[in-house]
Amino acid sequence: MTREQTIDQYLQVLSSKQPVPGGGGASALAGALGSALGLMVGNLTVGKKKYASVEEEVIGYMGQLEKLQQEFVRLADADAEVFAPLAAAYGLPTATEEEKAYKAEVMEKNLLAASLVPLNLMETTMKMLALLKELEQKGSVMAVSDVGVAVQFARTALTGAVMNVYINTKSMKDRDKAQEINAEANHMLTSGTAQADEIYGKVLERLKN
Repeated sequence: MTREQTIDQYLQVLSSKQPVPGGGGASALAGALGSALGLMVGNLTVGKKKYASVEEEVIGYMGQLEKLQQEFVRLADADAEVFAPLAAAYGLPTATEEEKAYKAEVMEKNLLAASLVPLNLMETTMKMLALLKELEQKGSVMAVSDVGVAVQFARTALTGAVMNVYINTKSMKDRDKAQEINAEANHMLTSGTAQADEIYGKVLERLKN
């Protein structure tokens, strides 16, 4: 489990030849890092007289970010969990028609599961971006650069996850379902990266001026 590993342990496994964790799990951890930075901004805001008027809102954002952080870590593990049966399915025998049909059925099931995890990661990241937008406006000015870094982690989570969506839907036989998933992923990629770039741009302007 990702949560039980030290940073050194995780990096060692990530850099090895082992199939998991890979880019999908790393993308989910990028989301977790982004949510942690968002929480830091909240903690630096709450309790300050200057931000008393928005304190209740910020506390609410922090509660949501804590839940999202848990979800990001869960998705990092889920990415590994769905990859294992998919990898095993590629090795199923195809000597007979029955074996071919069984392999096709198992492949389709596991390709769908492997597509939905990164899609869920994108949905989770979109929720975080909405909170980071609020923190850029209402959080402590002393921590606005941390909002910018959090947004870049969110962008990484989005752009990393969408590749895992595409690589799995590409092999699905149910093209209608594959196109449905791709359309949802495409929408979040376009909308999410635009939001991330907008928030990041605002942070840069505030830092320069």
